[in-house]
Amino acid sequence: MTWIRGNKTNKSLAKRVKITGRKKIMKRPPGQNHFNAKEPGQSSRFKKGFLAVPKSIEKDIRTLLPNT
Repeated sequence: MTWIRGNKTNKSLAKRVKITGRKKIMKRPPGQNHFNAKEPGQSSRFKKGFLAVPKSIEKDIRTLLPNT
């Protein structure tokens, strides 16, 4: 039996973004991993949660995640 397979999902990108129920792509803010102890509270609060991906790179991300 022959299986027809489409494009493969880029797994490294799939681990870094979330796709919401309305197909919006969300990512973590940059700079969350280390050197955060001396930062002001405002920047620490900014780094919590997820941000929407800019429209300029959303098309590129969707090509790397074809099955979502």
